Amino acid sequence: MHLSSVKITPIAFKDPPLLNAAGIHEPYALRTIIELESDTGHIGLGETYGDAPVLDLLHALVPLLAGMNPFDLNGLRRRVQQVVDQTRVSDNTAFTLAPGTDPAKNVQKLYSAFEVAFLDMQARYLGMPLVDLLGGRVRDAVPFSAYLFFKYARHVDADYPDDAWGEALTPAQLVAQAETMIARHGFKSIKLKAGVLTPQEEVACIQALADRFPGMPLRIDPNGNWALDTAIDVGKQLDGLLEYYEDPCPTLADMAALHQATGMPLATNMVVTDLAQFRANTMAQGCQIILSDHHYWGGLRDTQLLARMCETFGLGLSMHSNSHLGISLVAMAHVAASVPLLSYACDTHYPWLDPDEEVVVGGQLRFQDGAFVLGDAPGLGLEIDQDALERLHQQYLACGIRSRNDAAQMRKYQPDWTGKAPRF
Repeated sequence: MHLSSVKITPIAFKDPPLLNAAGIHEPYALRTIIELESDTGHIGLGETYGDAPVLDLLHALVPLLAGMNPFDLNGLRRRVQQVVDQTRVSDNTAFTLAPGTDPAKNVQKLYSAFEVAFLDMQARYLGMPLVDLLGGRVRDAVPFSAYLFFKYARHVDADYPDDAWGEALTPAQLVAQAETMIARHGFKSIKLKAGVLTPQEEVACIQALADRFPGMPLRIDPNGNWALDTAIDVGKQLDGLLEYYEDPCPTLADMAALHQATGMPLATNMVVTDLAQFRANTMAQGCQIILSDHHYWGGLRDTQLLARMCETFGLGLSMHSNSHLGISLVAMAHVAASVPLLSYACDTHYPWLDPDEEVVVGGQLRFQDGAFVLGDAPGLGLEIDQDALERLHQQYLACGIRSRNDAAQMRKYQPDWTGKAPRF
């Protein structure tokens, strides 16, 4: 079996005005859909970032994939390294929003984008679900968490309609957001994207959620926007209310000092994003929970390696999320179903997706009682709706956004906004 075609399609889909430490989401989020086909007629699907620097790398790699055996993952790694070494990519991001926008992760991002598609094709060829290719499932259903955001009622851009979720800037509005999301999807835990309002306002929101959902696991993620003293103070106020405390401080040294001061379990997707940082974290005794993300950790098998490392060093494991579609969601679920260690429900932005803007046949995927249930179809079990893909590609061409820039979007609301962190 050999690759006979590789199709790369950048798309844009509507994104609500979600606030975060880096600014605010633009009216459209960008992703890239990868479609492989083999000489045997088997397909392989992937989904990754849609920013211009990633697209530059994806297009540079495509000619080197012609005729490849999709089982040759070592060959894929060599080609990826070659392309990253030789390709100069554009980058106009104001600052690193997350590891997904970090140029230092280009090898991992490029490799993972195609590794998922290669593994999908392998599993389809062998007639088995992707999770079985990854070693078999240790769980049939992968739990996910309700992911809450502070947000405006609409985007500042004049041609963008009011957002169906409405405004969420107060404890009561945030509780209503949680009620809607949990009623729709059955989630059993809640995460709040913080670092937006003053810390005391965000403490009040967590307390309101705890009152409304007694006993439900809660998390807060300020994305490194709090200074150490602030994080210690907030941690003491929220002690006993949080399942874990995610990335309140911007550095590993601060996270280690925070843990020493509060004893609270700390989670990260910012200060531990590769195995070198993993080693530094074990020495510093900084974070106790690692939030993996196959898009920048180097793919599904490297995520399994991370899970084994967490198990070895006694750390917890869960999964980070960014704005995504169903291919990424299902890939997350398959690898999460394959690792014995999955300490907490995974993050997902998927409930924020407009139901009409999914690219897989059958439309928006469903959670059952707060979890994604794996089926028995070969590979990822997904097919592309070509009409929907073309519609979202045309939306990409028309929207004018080519790289995510939450800071530039925020300056449309607040011209003097800088995004400098930590801000509180």
